[in-house]
Amino acid sequence: MPVHRPAVRNFLAGPALTPADLSLVLLVREDDAPANHPMPTITLREIPKVVREAASLGIRSVKLFAGSRLRDDQASQAASPHSLMARSIRSAKDEVPDVAIMTETCVCSYISSGECYISNRGVVDVEATKSVLAAQAITQAEAGADIVGPAAMIPGSTRAVRAALDEAGHPDVSIMPHLIFDSSLYEGYRLTMRAVPASGARAFQIAPRRADQAVRTGLAMVAEGADMILLEPALFTVDTLIRLREACPAPLMPFSVSGEYNRLAPVAEDSSRDVRPLMEALTMLKRSGAERVITYGAMEIAREL
Repeated sequence: MPVHRPAVRNFLAGPALTPADLSLVLLVREDDAPANHPMPTITLREIPKVVREAASLGIRSVKLFAGSRLRDDQASQAASPHSLMARSIRSAKDEVPDVAIMTETCVCSYISSGECYISNRGVVDVEATKSVLAAQAITQAEAGADIVGPAAMIPGSTRAVRAALDEAGHPDVSIMPHLIFDSSLYEGYRLTMRAVPASGARAFQIAPRRADQAVRTGLAMVAEGADMILLEPALFTVDTLIRLREACPAPLMPFSVSGEYNRLAPVAEDSSRDVRPLMEALTMLKRSGAERVITYGAMEIAREL
């Protein structure tokens, strides 16, 4: 069947990428913090305007990242109701209640070492880490988060967060754990959020060659109570996305991370970004089975669409 005629090509083009398919990533900094970071950041004061504009473009969800300037070896500020994350959640949710607010639930931006875990004499303290993550999730839920995101890849952390939320009266708050392959594409984010691990590596992230381990880990997350799964980096987890789509009912949300954004949405001379390559990549993720795609470029892409 000939399909070279424009009208026929458009007719058979398939489902298009839409703003509703996109989740906007926001890296939040304290209002008086320096803004010269590898990745774009916004201040707490800017959140209402940005979330309102995102909603007006048809974006239905926002993924928040925020840390603390006060750090110690126990990540004591991670569960504070006065943390920047808690204040950011309240600011976004109060401005546009219908936008789904997703969080990162991790200690890497609260601990002095930049690691994703609490350690005890140099050894990962799994139980202590799960306890902090559970408390952090409760704080985020009480601030108004709709979906919390355990990101440490600690076995059992999804179950611990689910139990804590249920006990605290938040059974309707969803959990989206991060299924993470080790990658060099996170460096822009890590430097911006001061979350560079002192050890030089994330202990529990999956080696890029271990596709079977990634699938098993994703299924284990669902068994522990995950309502959906985030996969990152997006373009390097497509095989896992397809295999999990066939094996589990949970919605799958690839996260197009900082390195992908900087490479696929390059900055032009006028400081704008050419998001066309990124749009092509996200379209591929959608046709591969992604329920939604989390991306730093959601606003620019939504304007193009």
